[in-house]
Amino acid sequence: MFLNESVKVFGGSANPELVKKICGYLGVTPGGAAIRRFPDGEKFVKIDDNVRGKDCFIVQSTCTPVDGNLMELLIMIDTLKRASANRITAVIPYYGYARQDRKDDGRVPITAKLVANLLTAAGATRVLGIDLHARQLEGFFDIPVDHLMAEPVMVKYLRDKKIQKPVIVSPDVGNVKTASRYVSHIRADLAIVHKKRLNGKDVHSENIIGSVEGKNVVMVDDMISTAGTICSAAKLVKKMGANKVIAGATHGLFCGPAVERIQESYIDEIFVTDTIPLRDDVRNGINVTVLSVAELLGESIKRVHRNESISSLLLS
Repeated sequence: MFLNESVKVFGGSANPELVKKICGYLGVTPGGAAIRRFPDGEKFVKIDDNVRGKDCFIVQSTCTPVDGNLMELLIMIDTLKRASANRITAVIPYYGYARQDRKDDGRVPITAKLVANLLTAAGATRVLGIDLHARQLEGFFDIPVDHLMAEPVMVKYLRDKKIQKPVIVSPDVGNVKTASRYVSHIRADLAIVHKKRLNGKDVHSENIIGSVEGKNVVMVDDMISTAGTICSAAKLVKKMGANKVIAGATHGLFCGPAVERIQESYIDEIFVTDTIPLRDDVRNGINVTVLSVAELLGESIKRVHRNESISSLLLS
């Protein structure tokens, strides 16, 4: 047993399998919580365990249905607060609304900040997340935030594959820092794709900085949404003479035309983590490998409870 009876780990309905894996790593039983809907669609939560004075963790990704899962998380936090929990940590493997982190047009919201305010107002005393899309999101919170990266999990996977002649390709300029870290971790070359976004769904990769000819390309990003960026980049690197194309992401959203695009693309393999559960049409439609972040989150929960540093869980 890693933890004692002063700790309770609860799971929302977004990703029950991940909750089971985390609790399995920690050697604890998932906390009891009844979650159901009233006839009019409102969510109802009842905590079955005594949480008075205890250190509570709620594992809930705010993935599709985003609003429903977010509201469920807020209600669970409020429930624990009113049940006199000592500390409430919202463990959010995937943080929805993270991309709306600034005003890039007139009369638009900064929804990432709004969600941060809602979590704090509900009663969360700490947030634990993975790859929040942008580092500045940590500053949106008035409570402590532990910002993990899935890099250790994904780097291990790539190292174990022993890829010959690897080149890390950043699918866009904004991902260069992440790509550079992977270059040092797996000792690969670096190339950068310059893309032009046509609209919210479509992108066009125009040119590439660096050489990919005769090499095996690895592209890693924080998320795959409609797959426009990676599919466009894969087409370009293949045109430039690349051999195999492997694409990875922490969060596999696979929205809209993503599956169809990947099926018709030059991508040979895709890997994602289990921060978001994959739909059946995704599993059956494309060649995707799922890596688990359960151990990473479980170890982080253990260290947060013991007031220990989690810095060593990150690759340097």
